[in-house]
Amino acid sequence: MKEYADFLGSQPPYDSLGSDDLRRLVEALEVEYVAAGSMIVVADQPPLDHMWVLRSGAVEVIDRGRVVDHLGPGDTFGHISVLTGLAPALSVRALEDCLCLRLPDPRTVVEEPGRLHFSHYGTMISRQRLSGSGALDETPRSARSLMRPVVWARYDEPVAVVAQRITDAGHSGALVRRGDEWGIVTDHDFRRRVATGEVAPAEPVGALASFPALTVSEEFSQASAFSRMIDRGVHHLVVLDRDGTPAGILRAVDFASADIRNPLLVRSQIEAADSIGELRAAAALVRPTLVELGSIGVPALQVGSLQAAIVDSILRRLVALHGLDQLAQAPSLVVLGSLARREPLPTSDVDTALVWPDDLAEAGQAEYLERAEALLTDLESCGFARCPNGANAVNPLFARSRERWSAAVSRWLGDPTANQALLLASIVIDSRPLTEVALGRTVTDALRVRRRTREFLDLFVRESTAVKPPSGFVREFVVDHRGRHRGELDLKRGGLLPVAAIGRWAAVVTGDTRGGTVDRLRRGEAASLLTHDEAETLTAAFEQTYELLLERDLAAIATGATTSTYVNPRELDTLTRRHLRETFRSISAIQDHLASSWSERLTP
Repeated sequence: MKEYADFLGSQPPYDSLGSDDLRRLVEALEVEYVAAGSMIVVADQPPLDHMWVLRSGAVEVIDRGRVVDHLGPGDTFGHISVLTGLAPALSVRALEDCLCLRLPDPRTVVEEPGRLHFSHYGTMISRQRLSGSGALDETPRSARSLMRPVVWARYDEPVAVVAQRITDAGHSGALVRRGDEWGIVTDHDFRRRVATGEVAPAEPVGALASFPALTVSEEFSQASAFSRMIDRGVHHLVVLDRDGTPAGILRAVDFASADIRNPLLVRSQIEAADSIGELRAAAALVRPTLVELGSIGVPALQVGSLQAAIVDSILRRLVALHGLDQLAQAPSLVVLGSLARREPLPTSDVDTALVWPDDLAEAGQAEYLERAEALLTDLESCGFARCPNGANAVNPLFARSRERWSAAVSRWLGDPTANQALLLASIVIDSRPLTEVALGRTVTDALRVRRRTREFLDLFVRESTAVKPPSGFVREFVVDHRGRHRGELDLKRGGLLPVAAIGRWAAVVTGDTRGGTVDRLRRGEAASLLTHDEAETLTAAFEQTYELLLERDLAAIATGATTSTYVNPRELDTLTRRHLRETFRSISAIQDHLASSWSERLTP
């Protein structure tokens, strides 16, 4: 069951559960195989008493005959009916063979069900986006719209005759009848076996054909069809009509001009990658996909969350490709910073840490660091930079045994004046294990269970409010006066980091490091660490600044320009400048108030 604990423990919202609750949930689950085309949930049936998490495969969500969402590994469905006691409003059908983890109502199993905050559907792409774009319906973006007419051949027809028929039709393959079934022969078969003399031109074409041909329903989207093609390692698919009759053939080349970038597709390509080269090719789709999501109006923080999920997949695949998961004492790869909070920007670097078992010999530690270095090098070749400031899994400060991590956290909490104690504590507060989840939680568990002294909290709040927003000077903004960013202000440093730091402070005080900045601010309000107005102001400031930065990053990516968190205030419209000034002033005022009155807000 360890495999399922690691999987669930790395997926939202189950990654919010404590170790004991995660264990209880895993012990209660059942593994269920579902064949492609099967209905898993039928709308308007009696309320469900269990829900599902996709371990592998893909499903489509159907509303009155119309596909409105598309879910992949890690996504949960059926939970709305379970949690509300209402009949399921939507149907769910398997697009391909699926392995599902079947879970009971978590409220009957875990001790802290309040930690589970389910989104409506795991892709977090709105129904309007999917149905409006046609990405998952029989519209110009359907797989059917790309197919070519079928070229038929009898099993006993000569290879040369069929090859000429394919050429005349301008196709690259034909379907071959054999009784009640059909196979496929392609130009690749002709090159590989006929041109080399293995099969003579006069022989029956059936000797070349592959049986049975791989098929998809005409209802498949382009993304789904392409994903299946990638998964199976083929270059042709047969499209079946509603009666199960071949209606056309899809070729890999036909997708070249199709708009099929979709987070699920990208993740499928990543998970199917068998080499660094294949992973690199899949990773190249990440940023164009983010551009597409932004262009169709997916909320900024949801785009960031989707990016985090995709980068998680890349890192897990790198762990597998470098064999870190196959070692006898497998380490835990942990992500840090904005990626851990699921709020990275498109060009954010990737901060990582490593946790290994206590009894690992020094030789084993050296091997782990060597493999981690190769992993980070390959990550960079995929377009994602490691942390330039040293927060990487090869740095001794961020690569330790379970015991040494616990001891380090104890030192930081016990003596916050020690060298780098506050800095290192603030970094590991934002941590989330991707592999060997129970082992990786050593870091945050140590923060949660150890007593935080008043001295630590005092110094930490001062550290958390030290970075001030850029307001108050030139044109009511603090701008750089030298270097290549002269006359510009850093939106990330000025608008995101100060709010993220306050969220981190709230996480430390409450002992709850889950989630992103907005989640932490809300928990801070619930604990009376922040007033309602302060929490609302900070939340709005973070969301709006993040949106502005994301829009600028995506625009730069789309045009091939250099991305930057800096902006010249003169380039902003009057309304945006005014809004930023007010936002920065509000953040600064809240910082000052917290620094002077934080102790009064603690629950006696």
